[in-house]
Amino acid sequence: MEIINDRMIDGLSAEARTLPRKRTNLNFHEGEDDLIQRMLNAFEPGSYVQPHRHATPPKREVFIAISGRLLVVFFDDEGRITSNAVLDQDRGVYGIEIPEGTWHTVIALESNTVVYEIKDGPYDMSSDKEFACWAPSENASDADGYLTGIINQCMKNEEITC
Repeated sequence: MEIINDRMIDGLSAEARTLPRKRTNLNFHEGEDDLIQRMLNAFEPGSYVQPHRHATPPKREVFIAISGRLLVVFFDDEGRITSNAVLDQDRGVYGIEIPEGTWHTVIALESNTVVYEIKDGPYDMSSDKEFACWAPSENASDADGYLTGIINQCMKNEEITC
């Protein structure tokens, strides 16, 4: 049995703040072969997740807000933003299911952003994600600017604009 409580969330967020990628996860599934991958993901502002999709094999992904605010952004095949949502318990938006094969990224809008993630398994690092060729890679020099551009395009006065 796993109990998700403030101590767990606070510890995970504190760890994420110390890491270069500004994010970390805590797995609840027993191994990579589990058919349902379950974890907590802690994100800090400035953490860049290169847009990607789970297409081969096709996998759904679900994010449920635990704390903070998470911007979830969807793209077309050319990298144009098609829609977005902000997961924010204070505003009554608790979660999102990302369909199989959909280009997306996630962005922490405030410190201590933690989500419960559920994704179809099994996990195979070599085929889990297809990264978008139209977006900078995680360590690219233009990744921070790209991330800021997405936020600016999607957020205006705390409202969804895309």
